[in-house]
Amino acid sequence: MPTEQSSTPQPVEVLITLQIPDDLLARIKEVSPRLKISMHTATKTDEVPGEVWSRCHVLYTNRVLPTPEQAPELRWIQFHWAGVDHALDAPILRKPGVLATTLSGAAASQMAEFVVMMLLALGHCLPDMFAHQKRAEWPRDRWERFLPQELRGSTVGIVGYGSIGRQIARLLHSFGATVLATKRDAMNPGDTGYIPDGMGDPQGDFVHRLYPSEAVCSMFKECDFVVICLPKTPRTVNMIGANEIAALKPTAYLVDVSRGGIVNHSALISALKDRKIAGAALDVFPEEPLPPESPLWKLPNVILTPHISGNTRHYQERAVELFVENLRRYLTGLPLYNLIDPARGY
Repeated sequence: MPTEQSSTPQPVEVLITLQIPDDLLARIKEVSPRLKISMHTATKTDEVPGEVWSRCHVLYTNRVLPTPEQAPELRWIQFHWAGVDHALDAPILRKPGVLATTLSGAAASQMAEFVVMMLLALGHCLPDMFAHQKRAEWPRDRWERFLPQELRGSTVGIVGYGSIGRQIARLLHSFGATVLATKRDAMNPGDTGYIPDGMGDPQGDFVHRLYPSEAVCSMFKECDFVVICLPKTPRTVNMIGANEIAALKPTAYLVDVSRGGIVNHSALISALKDRKIAGAALDVFPEEPLPPESPLWKLPNVILTPHISGNTRHYQERAVELFVENLRRYLTGLPLYNLIDPARGY
């Protein structure tokens, strides 16, 4: 990795394959005079000239990846998203000497707010209220029908205690909820990833108990709400299946903002239809767009959203903030934030 202290610093060729506004591009250029930045908006590899690939040292991209032969000088890939399951099979990520990083943390703020919104909507019976509104009905049993499950005093289980899960825990702390969470390494509660100031849970202070991933059923038994925010890997596909859903209380709610395929939808739909759980809010699906014939559309105890929980007008600014921080670390030889381990799957 290059260092600023070398006697004859070499230029660092940076290729950006998505459109960056001029003000944000200027912030990237300000990192160091060593940076030579090229921006080629592209959706396919062959839309970038071969000579640009050949001299590229750093790549900032959505999903446009060269072959190892096209980019012999490439040393680091910064992805524009936190989820990179679409790219893990790319040969360039297996090439020795090539680092790859995600934007984990850049979407934590808006996704955590989205999750809290869904927890409140489910707990306060909004789907049922809206159904009565559409029918212009004033239910006589409204006090019993709309009896809420408050966040204060409730137990919320978070499956995957990464940047999103930690920001959810921070927000829930203000509501007076008890937070449980699963973490791959449950013995180490701290966060070594990218953490914007005043966000997340750097030391694990907002989680009351951490469970290993294998103990998710034990955690589910304690929960009034569960939130799924795992990366998609071979290990997590179908991780939340019939046994895990059966461990939930009949009064529990499930919120999924992870990736389609982590929650087994056959098991979930069956539990929702039979009222074995109280309801769900789903932003991700095994097939997207969700097919019109899916029974989920008609279930009264479900909120469906079209994979937009990470949406914000501030995403590019937050993404560039992280990229700039990683660029500084790259140039000075410090470890990069959010390094991908292809063997681990994220």
